[in-house]
Amino acid sequence: MTAKKTQNISFNTGEYVVYPTHGVGKISDISKQTIAGSELELLVVNFDKDKMTLRIPLAKVADAGLRKISEESTINTALETLKGKAKVKRIMWSRRAVEYENKINSGDPVAVAEVVRDLYRSDNLAGQSYSERQIYEQAFQRLASEIAVCENIDFDAASKKMTDILAK
Repeated sequence: MTAKKTQNISFNTGEYVVYPTHGVGKISDISKQTIAGSELELLVVNFDKDKMTLRIPLAKVADAGLRKISEESTINTALETLKGKAKVKRIMWSRRAVEYENKINSGDPVAVAEVVRDLYRSDNLAGQSYSERQIYEQAFQRLASEIAVCENIDFDAASKKMTDILAK
């Protein structure tokens, strides 16, 4: 197992991480590669769900927003957020959609939980537009993925846990 340290954060191969715009991925390698004549150390992150591989220069990891999986306390705060009452602002959907996308792409599990809570509809998502469903499903998937890795359970168990909380 290779370990590299960048700005007081060390990453290891085989470790799960969160990339804000793509969600949970697994570090498959830390390697050196020559790109445009200069040698770079790259963190190679695989996102199995999206069948995507991302190579991030170690020097840019902090700027990219890559982070370790959240602590259990942060996940518990996110789950508590799901129990709250939906807070839907009375602004145009297009503006709310941008706010929701920004929260999802922030990578903050509590902000993602707010989106899930605000867009959740108990009766099989009836009454939601296509774009609302898409944003809801993206946020739900991101949060469930991180919960699954943090609590060492599978994605379906994490999804069920979230759905049970939302249904109350």
